[in-house]
Amino acid sequence: MIDVHCHILPDIDDGASDFDESLEMANIASKDGICKIIATPHIYDGKYAIGDIIKRVDYLNRLLKENSIPVIVYPGAEVSIGLDPGMIPKYTLNHTKYTLVEFPHNHLPSFSGKILAWLISNGLKPIIAHPERNYTIIRSPESLLNLLDKNIYVQITAGSLTGDFGVDIQYCAKFLVDSGKVDMIASDAHSKEFRKPVLKEAAEAAAILVGRKASQRLVSTNPAAILAGEEIH
Repeated sequence: MIDVHCHILPDIDDGASDFDESLEMANIASKDGICKIIATPHIYDGKYAIGDIIKRVDYLNRLLKENSIPVIVYPGAEVSIGLDPGMIPKYTLNHTKYTLVEFPHNHLPSFSGKILAWLISNGLKPIIAHPERNYTIIRSPESLLNLLDKNIYVQITAGSLTGDFGVDIQYCAKFLVDSGKVDMIASDAHSKEFRKPVLKEAAEAAAILVGRKASQRLVSTNPAAILAGEEIH
């Protein structure tokens, strides 16, 4: 499996506290069946450039190899929808056209559709991060569906599907999966204890809803396409 949304890098956001914890997170991921991780630190401003992220990823990969942990980490970011649109193209997933975009949790900004359209017009492929945890979308999933087209993708959090965030978020996550609107499941892990980097249980939950083949697309096939910069089908 491939985790396309994980806060495994230290000293950059509210993810891993240090590289020791990064290694522990990678070890947890490996035991769960994850072999590749895209590091996606929060980007709210221009404080950290993509070069800073790449340096941390390269160092972490050296540590993983030295400690014989069979996980490879790739550079990426989770970009706030409120970031200057001109900066967003600098923060893509593994140097592809895919970019992970985060809405606020408490509302859906009125300008969201315009920003997504601008990203598409500039050649990017926006992925909406964990919309099932957005208060507006929980109350009215149609508000998300109205934003989507063939060039916009949806990523939900593994813990949402397994009930870690409560029944309302779980219901929304199941609705989106069952409706065929979800393109990938990711851990959105932040530590070795809180929201761990695991996908297996969520993949099983998705398989109950849409079948095992479709579930594997969400945790393996589609994430592999993102890493390679290929089309998601």
